[in-house]
Amino acid sequence: MVSPKRKIGDLGEKIALRYLRKQGYSILGRNWLKSWGEIDIIAKSKADEIVFIEVKTGLLGEENVHRQKKEHLIKTANTYLMEKKYPATTNWQIDVILINLDCQRKKANLRHIKNAVY
Repeated sequence: MVSPKRKIGDLGEKIALRYLRKQGYSILGRNWLKSWGEIDIIAKSKADEIVFIEVKTGLLGEENVHRQKKEHLIKTANTYLMEKKYPATTNWQIDVILINLDCQRKKANLRHIKNAVY
């Protein structure tokens, strides 16, 4: 059985994917998992950059991506690039997409923070 928190997270990721595709991103992967961290969405921008995206859904702010989470995201992104044999010169960044849901009105408010983790 899927928890309510997981259902909300999945919905947020679907909204983020739809938004990213409309913005011209190509989706390379989802939920890329290592024992120390996970990348929610991996995409390629129109500028040919690899973009690792952390999606936060609910009444959360960017402060919810705390120092330890940032360190895990950076380590996981670096591991992805190494395992997929990207050249060391590959341009990449970590973005955060915040999604606040209004379930009564069936609306979502999305905020895309580019290069949010460094």
